[in-house]
Amino acid sequence: MADVKLEASWKLRLQAEFSKPYFENLIAFVKNEYQTQTIYPPGKLIFNAFEHCSWDKLRVVILGQDPYINPGQAMGLSFSVPDGLPKPPSLLNIFKELKKETGQEIPVSGNLTYWADQGVLLLNTVLTVQAGLSNSHQGKGWETFTDEVIQLISREKEQVVFMLWGSPARKKAQLVDAGKHLILESAHPSPMSVERGFFGNGHFVKCNEYLQSKGLNPINW
Repeated sequence: MADVKLEASWKLRLQAEFSKPYFENLIAFVKNEYQTQTIYPPGKLIFNAFEHCSWDKLRVVILGQDPYINPGQAMGLSFSVPDGLPKPPSLLNIFKELKKETGQEIPVSGNLTYWADQGVLLLNTVLTVQAGLSNSHQGKGWETFTDEVIQLISREKEQVVFMLWGSPARKKAQLVDAGKHLILESAHPSPMSVERGFFGNGHFVKCNEYLQSKGLNPINW
């Protein structure tokens, strides 16, 4: 069985995945990649999304694609970059939409850890990537793992908000029980698609209205 360093509440629920052949193959592939290539994020941050958003805290899922491919950006939280780095275009557009909806100013930092710490699972569908090569770790097994995470949340939790941006994320809607959860879908915030329905989607306000209607605390975006 692969020894996976995963936050305790998640490890308990995902333990069965670690002994499946696909996952053992995935871990072998990832270990070899880290030994022979430049891979993002740093190994200790692969499961960072789970570290900051324990099972009990989880209220919202924001699904990204794969980690940033430039040095220093990827930190294991979808769309987030560490303090002091310029905001990538998609993240800047997320903040612009947030400002339109709430009036709050665009933050100085692109670090979204404060979202994760409130119960927002910032999950990519693929958790590692080779430097400079988007989608280079697609089809290696991460999608099977993260699909299981989504289905686990849908099955065992209630009243979670799933924010699915862009066609790869929107395909995951079929994994979620819409009778128990709120699914919010729109175009992706990237510059190529942001004008096709991301701007004006109202997701941040809709998310908080839903949470409050269920007696849950809103997210301090």
